Amino acid sequence: MAKTQLNVRVDEDTARAARERALERGMSVNRYIEELVRQDTGEVGHTFVESAADFMKQYAAVFAEEFDGAAPARTTSRAAGEPGGGHEGRH
Repeated sequence: MAKTQLNVRVDEDTARAARERALERGMSVNRYIEELVRQDTGEVGHTFVESAADFMKQYAAVFAEEFDGAAPARTTSRAAGEPGGGHEGRH
């Protein structure tokens, strides 16, 4: 994709924070700002959702085979009158 130059003015605290966060992530400030804009416009989220959907399509049979019928049983509360049944001490 072709790049275009964009000049912005921000206060020193914002500039410092951008530099620090970019450094923490091992990327340039330009790349960091670019990613923030993509996240804000939903491009990153959209790409993630598309990738997740493709992954699930590709591995749906594997998940179904592995987890079919293997859901943990739900625990039910104890009946009244049983120890810990919830009605003890009520009058």
